[in-house]
Amino acid sequence: MLKLPARLLSVFAFVHDAIVVIAAWWMAFALRFNFHIPTDFAYYIWQTLPVIFIFHAISFYTFGLYKGMWRFASLPDLKRIMRAVGFAALLSAAYALLVHPSIIIPRSVLIMNPMLLILTMGGSRFFYRAWKERRLFNSIALQGKPVIVIGVEDASFNLIKELSKNPEWRVVAMIDPSDKLVGREIMHTKVEGGLHDIPQIAARYGSQHCMIAMPGSRHEKRRLAVEAARKVDDMEVLTLPAMSDLISGRVSLSQIRKIDVEDLLGRDVVQLDTQGLSSMLANKVVLVSGAAGSIGSELCRQILSFHPTQLICLDISEYALYTLQQEFNQWATETELIYLVADVKNQTRIQRILQSHQPDVVLHAGAYKHVPMMEHFNVVEALQNNAYGTYQIAAACQAAGVPTFVLVSTDKAVNPTNVMGASKRLAELICQGLQHKDNAHTRFITVRFGNVLGSSGSVIPKFREQIAHGGPITITHPDITRYFMSIPEAAQLVLQAATMGNGGDVFVLDMGTPVKIIDLARDMIKLSGLQEQDIRIEFTGLRPGEKLYEELLADDENTLPTSHEKLRIAQARSADTVWLSNLLEWLTNIPHLQEAQIKHDLRRWVEEYQPDTRPAPDVSLRGGLLSLDALPSPSSHIH
Repeated sequence: MLKLPARLLSVFAFVHDAIVVIAAWWMAFALRFNFHIPTDFAYYIWQTLPVIFIFHAISFYTFGLYKGMWRFASLPDLKRIMRAVGFAALLSAAYALLVHPSIIIPRSVLIMNPMLLILTMGGSRFFYRAWKERRLFNSIALQGKPVIVIGVEDASFNLIKELSKNPEWRVVAMIDPSDKLVGREIMHTKVEGGLHDIPQIAARYGSQHCMIAMPGSRHEKRRLAVEAARKVDDMEVLTLPAMSDLISGRVSLSQIRKIDVEDLLGRDVVQLDTQGLSSMLANKVVLVSGAAGSIGSELCRQILSFHPTQLICLDISEYALYTLQQEFNQWATETELIYLVADVKNQTRIQRILQSHQPDVVLHAGAYKHVPMMEHFNVVEALQNNAYGTYQIAAACQAAGVPTFVLVSTDKAVNPTNVMGASKRLAELICQGLQHKDNAHTRFITVRFGNVLGSSGSVIPKFREQIAHGGPITITHPDITRYFMSIPEAAQLVLQAATMGNGGDVFVLDMGTPVKIIDLARDMIKLSGLQEQDIRIEFTGLRPGEKLYEELLADDENTLPTSHEKLRIAQARSADTVWLSNLLEWLTNIPHLQEAQIKHDLRRWVEEYQPDTRPAPDVSLRGGLLSLDALPSPSSHIH
């Protein structure tokens, strides 16, 4: 099809409007005199027309009527027409009444003329758009795969609009989960029924695809829609991202994807105190340790949206930090990004960094996190990195006068049965001990939460890999359960807690309802288009230090509500400076102790610690590979 240049199209649009101006001026007189215009007034029409035409031409160009395209005419275009016509009407009235009062122009003509112009100019543009869309729709109406759209939100309308332009898809019906709009027609598509009607509608149209366009709905409603669609045999369920992922505010075909397990475990959008976060982060210097990890990198992404002056990304892994740098190189940001390879246990290095950059906020997300791997043969490293490393960076922040220090902790710090959990509980107590020091100007805030979806080393990527290889899926125990949270939600709530803490607080995130890992595995098998008999599930037994379930509070802890519905403050056991001094002496000495002695001593520092007494796994090499017993559990990782 021949495409005309944009400038030529603008000329055609102006010629159209010029004809409309002439016709509307004559029609206003004709209506005033019931189509019997007296000779004198006919003379006035032609005498005034050149001036009226010039007024309207100037106004149309001034208000930018020819910058848009008729094919995409919308409400903003109508508003521009109304402003342009209104301004020209004022000029016409001033000319008729003040400049040339000898020419008699009826007041009704001055009122009817702009009304006719708005009606004609706006109507022609919208008629052209409707004609183009109908023509385009009809051209592909019999093409493409029939698809059902679930949802009647704004995103649904935008989705149908885009699908109507794509020959790959053909929207045959809409589904209203609330049943309120059944029978209505939207964007040439009928709302055929509710969720319970999906099987019959799919059979009627021969559709094997449905798209869930409900990004603004609560997670429970989206899950019900997924479950209803999955009841249809061979139905492929696609979805739009949740509202928190639609950063651009637009729906595009590239954002449509298959339903994943994260959609079934997903949670509702977090409502943030953006004013408080902006006050804490905007035009400030922020440092994130463990910046290249799952939680650390997401914290950096969230922080950048609040435009700090400088963001310091600190991590011990050179390659992971390089990967993060490559990602942020694609971002358009005015924030100065600094990437530092450093070990938080290196006191001199951390002190120099803080003195050089003087951050306003430090978020400590770096930690060794794999429970079974830290349980045997790596106990010293777990305690030195997670506990002693936390002390080094926290104490350095206090000495440098950093206003806010946030420790990212874990639910495994509650009644810990493993070294990793105990080391994180020590980190919490260290921050509380530092808070009790005299002249402590740094606010030490701890945020405690559970597993996050899709993080490195977590259970979901492991299950995906096992399914891709045909199974089996390995689960440690049929009754094991875990809390789950999305990475963006966890990062957002960590930042939110940072704005609320007074110092020494331990915030507990609302993790929702715990999920049985075996149910998670079954969901993932079904979402892969397979049946449970196709992928075997094996139970391998609990790993060293692993619990059947995780807790967010210790037995002697209670919580207090906060102003945010997803954040509570744990009334946790605290520590004083004397305790902290003795702990540091012990941590300095542990490299010289045996692991059994370290675990025995650890109960003195973490009273609720109940060590796993099972023997260490066999890590002898078998055929050049580590024994399966030596591998970390896929269901026991955190951020």
